[in-house]
Amino acid sequence: MNELTRSIRRFATRSFLAATCLFLAACDDLPTLGSGPSPKINGNDAVIVALLVPSGSGQASDDLLAASLENAARLAISELQGAVIDLRVYQTAGSASRAGIVANQAANDGAKIILGPVYAAAANAAGAAVADRGINVLSFSNNSDVAGGNVFVLGNTFENTANRLVSYAVSQGKRKILVVNGQDVAEEKGRTAINGALARFGATSAGNSSFELSQNGISAAVPGIRNAINTNGAQAVFLTSGTAGALPILSQMMVDNGVNPANTQFIGLQRWDIPVQALDLPSLQGGWFAIPSPGLATQFNARYAAANDGKQPHAIAGLGYDGIAAIGALIKTGKPDAFSAASLTQNSGFRGVGGIFRLRSDGTNERGLAIATISNKQVKVIDAAPTSFGGAGS
Repeated sequence: MNELTRSIRRFATRSFLAATCLFLAACDDLPTLGSGPSPKINGNDAVIVALLVPSGSGQASDDLLAASLENAARLAISELQGAVIDLRVYQTAGSASRAGIVANQAANDGAKIILGPVYAAAANAAGAAVADRGINVLSFSNNSDVAGGNVFVLGNTFENTANRLVSYAVSQGKRKILVVNGQDVAEEKGRTAINGALARFGATSAGNSSFELSQNGISAAVPGIRNAINTNGAQAVFLTSGTAGALPILSQMMVDNGVNPANTQFIGLQRWDIPVQALDLPSLQGGWFAIPSPGLATQFNARYAAANDGKQPHAIAGLGYDGIAAIGALIKTGKPDAFSAASLTQNSGFRGVGGIFRLRSDGTNERGLAIATISNKQVKVIDAAPTSFGGAGS
């Protein structure tokens, strides 16, 4: 085994368990909810907004995330013009039961809308607790299963990323696509999202290949993946795994087993630029993945650091800013029903730290993403993020 292979295996092995646990903590299959009439607001007064964060769980990672989300939300408030927000912060301890309790408390305290919580089960519980009061919940989750009724997700979903990448692939003549996923709940959801995008944008499925999430499982599956590419004439292979999981080993083994990225385009459902060390991996050079507008994200990071003693934001802290940006824009309309589902899902959407986004009537979201590649170990945007939505939302 050469040093490159050893390095790739060390890179991936450290993160297999962590990646799986993060998904299981955040994402379960959850029901949608009903919702009553939304509470009225008076844009001339300070509007009470509840922020639900995962601190209080005893986990340092939850405390760090909670602080970063609150800091980002307060940064957004400081940059608002024409809207006054009274932000009330509630700790969920990362617990669904606790989230329901504090959501109800927030409603009793006069909150007109809830921003957060992070984890899907907690978002579902918070939504259920205040549904009969008509209070909408803008969750930080990226799990589309929790969306619906009075619960909206702000996190970028698999469906949104798959749609953007498949649409771009088709525009570049890469219409026949093989989907490769690890055998766990998260990656299987990713596979479903990609297959939906293939049908939506007129691409052709070159099949689905899966593998057990272990080094032995990957090794056993790679010859079959190579054969499926060759037999089915795949022009691209869409990988659901991320850099914190199977991707480093999987992509390198595919190359070592004769899959040539120059002939078969590698596409990633997850970001390939995090952590920065992933940019050094030879098998990821030239691959396509989706990212928020990098210029806007850089500007946000700089403003956040300036307001927080040089600290850098958590990777999803921008969702706290986006939520306040949307809430502030709605308050400025002066409409008493500014937080109704109809107002939240306006076709024009909102502008956040990474570009445009809009909420959809099914509780999911659409985000304007850029297409990026890795060239000479650097991220390069090859198709810029859109700056406006061309069609109506749904």
